Amino acid sequence: MSENLYALLAANFPDDPSAVFLDIENGPPLLYGEIDGRTARIAAALSAHGAAAGDRVVAQVEKSPDAVMLYLACLRAGLVFVPLNTAYTVQEVSFFLEDAAPAVFVCREADRETAEAIAGRAGVGAVLTLRDGGGSLLDAAAEARAGPPVFARQADDLAAILYTSGTTGMPKGAMLTHGNLSSNAFVLRDYWGFTRSDVLLHALPIFHVHGLFVAFHCALASGSRVIFQKAFAAEKAIARLPEATAMMGVPTYYTRLLDTPGFTAGSARSVRLFISGSAPLLEETFAAFEALTGKRILERYGMTEVGMACSNPLVGERIAGTVGFALPGVSVRIADEAGREAPRGTVGVLEMTGPNVFSGYWRLPDKTAEDFRPDGYFISGDMARMDEAGRVTIVGRAKDLVISGGLNVYPKEVELCLDALPGVRESAVFGVAHPDFGEGVTAAVVADGSMALDPEAMLTGLAESLANFKQPKRIFVVDELPRNAMGKIQKKTLRDRYTNIYTG
Repeated sequence: MSENLYALLAANFPDDPSAVFLDIENGPPLLYGEIDGRTARIAAALSAHGAAAGDRVVAQVEKSPDAVMLYLACLRAGLVFVPLNTAYTVQEVSFFLEDAAPAVFVCREADRETAEAIAGRAGVGAVLTLRDGGGSLLDAAAEARAGPPVFARQADDLAAILYTSGTTGMPKGAMLTHGNLSSNAFVLRDYWGFTRSDVLLHALPIFHVHGLFVAFHCALASGSRVIFQKAFAAEKAIARLPEATAMMGVPTYYTRLLDTPGFTAGSARSVRLFISGSAPLLEETFAAFEALTGKRILERYGMTEVGMACSNPLVGERIAGTVGFALPGVSVRIADEAGREAPRGTVGVLEMTGPNVFSGYWRLPDKTAEDFRPDGYFISGDMARMDEAGRVTIVGRAKDLVISGGLNVYPKEVELCLDALPGVRESAVFGVAHPDFGEGVTAAVVADGSMALDPEAMLTGLAESLANFKQPKRIFVVDELPRNAMGKIQKKTLRDRYTNIYTG
């Protein structure tokens, strides 16, 4: 029996071919009955350009229905899909092409000339665009008479490679199999209660686990409709929310909704489930959202290497600041540096195992071995604690741990205290070199506009809630915190920005 993810998802498509898959802004909808033909023709076009099962297809394209079809076509053809952030530079893309060694590179028309040059140096067989101009993949697909059948794949065959952000070194390609992705798809569908009657508002980018896998797989595995928006804009989201039953977003989406005058309880009335991930959700945002709408945002935890691992429950208490419990079939533990399970309530490294956990890093066997325990648990690098009931709270990245004067300072603890101060919207705490303490605890804060922020007054306000060694040596008021495309705060950028403040 084939375990090709495309076939497993397609088995759950509605019987009615006129059922809408993508409800597209300013365009005709894409129907479930059209998916098979479109993906078959794209698969045929890729094959005609030299791509065979197991080969990589790198795509750096804008979010569009065609881009979604390209992903599904790669699945059905047994190709390995490698999506790239559209913000990556020529130098970064050159690295990915050389590392992934794809048979085909699908790029934007505006990038065609540059793409051909760097692809030629990397030995890529073909460079195509989705639309427009000569060498269009969709033009070739339109001329294809018949696409190949769904290629048989086993659970451990590769389906995708997603590169991590590379904030601690060169990017690493996380290898995700058909089994990894299918296990997560169907667990999440059932755990979050997705059915054919759901309508998902989708405004996420699709070069990332959250938008490409979590959101689309839940919809496809339940045969539900997707309101397809190219990017998040609060006003546009508010206009379509009354039709939706579910929304997935990063925390920034929810803060922007709250800041938009047109967002009311009525806007959210039909939505049964608001899900947040990819970055920590502030407890303040959770509380403000519930106060306005009566809805409690469901926060979950995942990462590129494992998809989703933990989630607050669909039915039951959702607690602000936590990411809930291990998903069915996933085992998580809090461990010390040696991999021994830590007592409940203490901070350690979050580790996990299960069918969702990736098969390793592309062409990096030593790094793969380094990040797995002998018993198969993946070392996430996230610091966390688990309560007696098994509920997990993330306290920060291990690499973000600040060691000041020989004492460990967990940034999340300091950030929670800063965020509770009057006038503070959000904060980021990080360490930079200090001549006396090794690292100096340092903070950047963003004002909420209600008052002017005085760093000295904030330090005074922290004195009662934090031990002296945890208190920031310096606080900087900034207009905004640096973030990546998924809304994660880039602490490396902050460390670089303030690197000489104690030693310069």
